[in-house]
Amino acid sequence: MEHLLNLLLVCLVCFAFWQQRRQSEIAKMVIQRQCNQLQLQLVSVAFGRHHLKTPQGTWRWHTVYWFEFSSLGDDCYQGQLTMYGFKAGKFHLPPHHLPQL
Repeated sequence: MEHLLNLLLVCLVCFAFWQQRRQSEIAKMVIQRQCNQLQLQLVSVAFGRHHLKTPQGTWRWHTVYWFEFSSLGDDCYQGQLTMYGFKAGKFHLPPHHLPQL
């Protein structure tokens, strides 16, 4: 019975890791799509952390991803994407220079 519980625990950890990787890939695609629509250059994407409570005080599991982008090519800004499961939530960009058209 102990071996069965250990095996179940290992399977659970592997499943959680696999789901986290899937969410990270979706987050990167969402960020890349938004940057392309706004004519911004995506520099990097990083996993922020998991949270149990939203800033408004609601109990909801969510993950925050930080990303860096450039608008003119010689500057760098940091934005944030909040993911709720596999769905994109809040997408935040700080004020930045607009690219010349």
